[in-house]
Amino acid sequence: MSEKQGVLTGFRSFLMRGNVVDLAVAVVIGAAFTKIVNSVVEGVINPVVGSIGPRDLDRYQSCLQGPCEFDEATGAALSGIAIKWGSVLSAALTFLITAAVVYFLMIVPMNRFKQRLDALSAKEAAAEAATPVQKTEVELLTEIRDALLAQREGNGTTDAAALLTAQRNASEGSAGPGTEGPSGASGTSGGTSKKP
Repeated sequence: MSEKQGVLTGFRSFLMRGNVVDLAVAVVIGAAFTKIVNSVVEGVINPVVGSIGPRDLDRYQSCLQGPCEFDEATGAALSGIAIKWGSVLSAALTFLITAAVVYFLMIVPMNRFKQRLDALSAKEAAAEAATPVQKTEVELLTEIRDALLAQREGNGTTDAAALLTAQRNASEGSAGPGTEGPSGASGTSGGTSKKP
């Protein structure tokens, strides 16, 4: 029972992979697109060529050996060896038309779309890099507390005072005018640090 479940699970994961779905969509769209290309060849290119010679490109052929006789109805060689270069030309034109349509209608717009997305993501990254990361009030208060504790213990009193002054200036810059930042708290705590 577990082997069947393992096989079914593997088959389900195989069907749900993105490659299988993409391939199925490509086959369906390719089949529909082939009809469009064939209709363009038969409806546009063959009449243009037919104004010069035979109406169908497949009827263009050359005799390689011996006197060649062709059936007018089907275009098949009755005698001799014929090279049917018209069908090769028709297939080449079909391929070129298909490649041109796929390139100009699918690949070029997708490349432009990707370039726009890359440009937008580059602008966003540059904007994020240009804006400095500002510390929150909680982080500033934590640094002030650590500096006061270090000063109370007697370790680096001048460094702690310089750090407190820098933090006070930074917090006053981050707090807008008319708002009380943590600078008032640091001023009062600075007064308490003079006691020891």
